[in-house]
Amino acid sequence: MINIFEVNETNKMIEQEKLDVRTITIGISLLDCCDSDLTIVNEKIYNKITRVAKDLVKTGQEIELEYGVPIVNKRISVTPISLVGASCCKSSEDYVTIAKTLDRAAKTVGVNFLGGYSALCSKGMTRSEELLIRSIPQALAETERVCSSVNVGSTKTGIDMDAVRLMGEMILETAKATKEHDSLGCAKLVVFCNAPDDNPFMAGAFHGVTEGDAVINVGVSGPGVVKSALEACRGQNFEVLCETIKRTAFKITRVGQLVAQEASRRLGIPFGIIDLSLAPTPAVGDSVAEILEEIGLESVGAPGTTAALAMLNDQVKKGGVMASSYVGGLSGAFIPVSEDHGMIEAVAAGKLCIEKLEAMTCVCSVGLDMIAIPGDTPATTIAGIIADEAAIGMVNQKTTAVRVIPVIGKSVGDTVEFGGLLGYAPVMPVNTNSCAAFINRTGRIPAPIHSFKN
Repeated sequence: MINIFEVNETNKMIEQEKLDVRTITIGISLLDCCDSDLTIVNEKIYNKITRVAKDLVKTGQEIELEYGVPIVNKRISVTPISLVGASCCKSSEDYVTIAKTLDRAAKTVGVNFLGGYSALCSKGMTRSEELLIRSIPQALAETERVCSSVNVGSTKTGIDMDAVRLMGEMILETAKATKEHDSLGCAKLVVFCNAPDDNPFMAGAFHGVTEGDAVINVGVSGPGVVKSALEACRGQNFEVLCETIKRTAFKITRVGQLVAQEASRRLGIPFGIIDLSLAPTPAVGDSVAEILEEIGLESVGAPGTTAALAMLNDQVKKGGVMASSYVGGLSGAFIPVSEDHGMIEAVAAGKLCIEKLEAMTCVCSVGLDMIAIPGDTPATTIAGIIADEAAIGMVNQKTTAVRVIPVIGKSVGDTVEFGGLLGYAPVMPVNTNSCAAFINRTGRIPAPIHSFKN
C-alpha cells in the first residue's frame, strides 16, 4: 500500500525538485507499410501512425492531470526508415518525401518529436542505407519534428568506417542546410555505436526490428531529486552516498512505472521499458553537473569527475532495476552540454574540455551530446570524433553516441541559443590536428577479440 508519507514525498519531488516523466514514446512498426510504390508507402505510413498514436497526447494529458505528474513530451519512434523505404526509394529525394510524411503525421497527432529516420549500418551500408544517410541534411532542413540517427558500429561487428566518414560529411551538410537557425538540424541527428532498440529519448529513438507492432516506452528524469537527496548526506561516506542515490532512483523509477502502466492500459498498447535517465534541462537545479559538484567536486571537469560519474551512473541503474523488471533504453546519467546548466557554466569558465567529456563518456549513459563546435571544423575531424566515441562503445560493450553541432558562422567563444529543452551552449574548441588520412581509409575496424562469445 502507498501511505501518505510516500504521497507527500512524491509531491515534493515534483513541485520542488523538478521530477518529471520526460517522455511517453509510442514505438510503431512500419514494416507492414513496405511496398514498391512510394506513393502507397507514404500513404500507409501516415495512416498507421495517425491511427496508432491518435490518442497519445490526450492520454498523456489526462494522466498528468489525474496523478499530478508532469509529462514533458509525447513522442513516436518508428522502424528505421532505411528498411521501410528499401523497395521504393531510388534516390535521396524519395526518402525526403517519407521524412515529410513522418513530419505531417507527427503534427497531426500533436507529438513533440518523431524518431526513426534512421539507418543501421554497423558492418556495412546497403544502397538503401546510403541513400537515406545522404538525404538527412535535406530531410532535417525541410521538417520540424523528425529526428534522425545512424548506427555505425557495435561490439559484435566492429565499426563501419565508410559510414563514419559519410556521417562526418552529412553532419556538416546538415549544419549548412540549417545555418539560418544556428545549424539546429544537427540537434536532431545522432550517430551511435551499439544503439538500443527501445530507447524513448530523442534524437536516437527508433523502433527496433525485434519489437512488436507497437509498444509504450517511458523515460523518467530527476537530476534535481537526486541532488536534493545528496544535500542531506554531505560529508557522509561512500556507502551512505551510494545508498542515497540508489534509493532515490528507486522512487523515481516507481513514478515512471505507474505512468507507463497507466498509459499502456488506456491506449491498449503493451508496456515495453522504463528508461531511467538523469536527463538534465537548462534550468538551475536540474543538472547532472550539479550532482557531481554536490558529491564533492569544485567543478565538473575537476580530477575525480569520471569516477564520480561512474558511481552515479551505476547506483542509478541499481536503484532502477529494483523498481521495475523492465528497465531498458539507455538508463543512467546524460551529460549533454547545452541542456545542462552546470555543464554550460563549466565549459564557459574553461573548466571542462571536449577531451574530458570524452573520458566521461566511458562511464555515462550515452556520449558526446549537444556540443557546439566551430562551423569551420572539417568533416574528417567530425568523423574522427565519431570514430573515437564508437571505439569506446565497441570495446566497452556499451552504447555511445555523438551529437555535435558545427555552428556555421560561429567560432570558439561564441554562444549559440537553441531554445527550449535544447538550451544554449558555448562553442567549444576541438583539436585542429588533421586525422584525414586515417578517416579516408576505406573498410571497417574489426570487432574486438572479446566479442567472440558464441
